[in-house]
Amino acid sequence: MAQLPDGDPAPADGSLPESARSSSAPLSVYVHVPFCRTRCGYCDFNTYTPSELGDLSPDTYLGAAHAELDLAARVLGDRRPVQTVFFGGGTPTMLPAEALTGLLRAIDDRFGLAPDAEVTTEANPETLTPPYLERLREGGFTRISLGLQSVVPHVLQVLERTHTPRRGLDAAHWAREAGFEHVSLDLIYGTPGESMDDWRASLDAVTATPVDHVSAYSLIVEEGTRLALQVRRGDIPMPDDDDLADKYLVADETLSALGMANYEVSNWARPGGECRHNLAYWRGADWWGIGPGAHSHVGGVRFWNRKHPRSYAAALAAGDSPALAREVLSDDDRRVERVLLELRLAEGMPLQVLTPSELARVPGVVAAGLAIDDGSRLRLTQSGRLLADGVIRDLLD
Repeated sequence: MAQLPDGDPAPADGSLPESARSSSAPLSVYVHVPFCRTRCGYCDFNTYTPSELGDLSPDTYLGAAHAELDLAARVLGDRRPVQTVFFGGGTPTMLPAEALTGLLRAIDDRFGLAPDAEVTTEANPETLTPPYLERLREGGFTRISLGLQSVVPHVLQVLERTHTPRRGLDAAHWAREAGFEHVSLDLIYGTPGESMDDWRASLDAVTATPVDHVSAYSLIVEEGTRLALQVRRGDIPMPDDDDLADKYLVADETLSALGMANYEVSNWARPGGECRHNLAYWRGADWWGIGPGAHSHVGGVRFWNRKHPRSYAAALAAGDSPALAREVLSDDDRRVERVLLELRLAEGMPLQVLTPSELARVPGVVAAGLAIDDGSRLRLTQSGRLLADGVIRDLLD
């Protein structure tokens, strides 16, 4: 499971510098729900199965999450309307629909939701039924992101996903029938043993669903996961970089043919189907992360919560902030983050963000066919998207 970064101790009362509290950037809320029925072998997210949590109940988590919302409202002290809300995990839909809609009402009560607020939840298809989706939609959710990953049984088996291939596709139809404005599918490519035909089968399945957004991520072998142990033992091979590149190009071709434009390296959407919450991250907006291990960013201050649900809930029960540590970003830290995040977007990054020495490297990147310089912005080409991390590393001082 990924470790939290180092940082300075966070104040027990959750207070922020005045410079952060006076931020006028758009505000979003992320809600981390740490529960999963089982842990997938490739996952290093901050999630816990029932056996790992013992007697810690979902009600304890919900009480703590509501308490953190109270804290956030006190700390921010304003009524900036929330533009986007995203429930992630974990598996948010392991909770009753009424628990999720209750948290959403609490966000609206404390901050106010913008009239056109985007409200998303991630979901494992196995946790969904048509009535459940109808209750979410009636409670104000507008978007759902379904963890499909693959439609090929042997690929799902390697990933240790518990849902059947058909269930994810059915859930997409149910969500549309329930009135969800936006339906997204998450796919993973490069799983050991996945052929190109297997990957094409997953992409082809998208054509039969009423989705307007697809996220496609290459499989990353994270240290500390069961998958990493299997690779280290030689039970399964490490994902191959050339295979990953070929599958990315096939995804781009297939999804573009469906009318989905690539708007971020790993994300495609029909016009208007872009995930506004993720765009808020990539464009440097403010967000408060609710839940164990959740990260927040407000006005150049980044802070993160205690990781285990038990210690998270205990801090709030004692009247303290659950934040474990924080860092105040310097102007150059924020500038570097703009390069790291904005260059991944199809809209690119203003050249003025770069230092003179970084600007001097731009012609080389363009000559290599990795980016386009239109005189005011730098945008990655398709080849540049394949090497995005390397392009950004080579650009930065």
